[in-house]
Amino acid sequence: MNSQYLIFTDMDGTLLDHHTYSHEPAKNTLKTLKRLQIPVIPNTSKTFDEMLVLREQIGLTGPFIVENGAAIFIPHAFFKHKPANTQWINEHWLHQFTSKRSHWLNLLNRLEHDFSGLFTHFANMDINEICEATGLSPEQAQRAANRHYGEPVLWLGDERQKQLFIQAVRAMGASPLIGGRFIHISGECNKGIAMRWLCNEYRRQHPDKLCTSIALGDGNNDTAMLDAADVAVRIKSPTHDFPRLNRTQNTLDSISEGPKGWSETVTHILNLTS
Repeated sequence: MNSQYLIFTDMDGTLLDHHTYSHEPAKNTLKTLKRLQIPVIPNTSKTFDEMLVLREQIGLTGPFIVENGAAIFIPHAFFKHKPANTQWINEHWLHQFTSKRSHWLNLLNRLEHDFSGLFTHFANMDINEICEATGLSPEQAQRAANRHYGEPVLWLGDERQKQLFIQAVRAMGASPLIGGRFIHISGECNKGIAMRWLCNEYRRQHPDKLCTSIALGDGNNDTAMLDAADVAVRIKSPTHDFPRLNRTQNTLDSISEGPKGWSETVTHILNLTS
């Protein structure tokens, strides 16, 4: 049976530098992976609009997972047959895992009285405010604001109030994810669930291949993906500790930060030569 690696990667702080959003240190490794036909699959909190631009900049052509596992977009030519339980939209096969954004905005509106002045979120922020909170350019911020499945909350209160807020949104049916900058409010979805679904679909369409998943991430919203992968790689961050995992086997921590650490660990695992 032939082996096939699938590489699932977080973007910000992992394949993209935390401060500059550059993927430059990983360019050569990405070229080698493309030559070897090893898919690099973004698994990110970013939106569909953001990923369209980033994929073109980085040179990725395969599937991508958006908004912390809310949906998978699969290019038409990636699989020979239509993926199971998908619909054709935005020139991709789409599989969704959660409710649309409007549902979560209604939930947040119901909490504004009890947590008045303690949080804001993308729908209530203008482009300049999103730029200030994220470090994105106005064009990038506009794409980040065009969300379909969840809503990033910027917390303004203290830690105790934050925990009460998280308890409240959970009681209302949300599954909040604590990211590096925001609390992402969405449903029962995560990067691990989405990754497993795509791996299973790959195995279904390629029964002759032994599929091995490698996941790379730097934040707490990556833990579900890292725990679910065959091989987990924690990327060193300049701003926080490695995420805590429930596993100890087949794990690796990068020495370098961001895309440099990404390149070093992928090269080590796959024994790549350029």
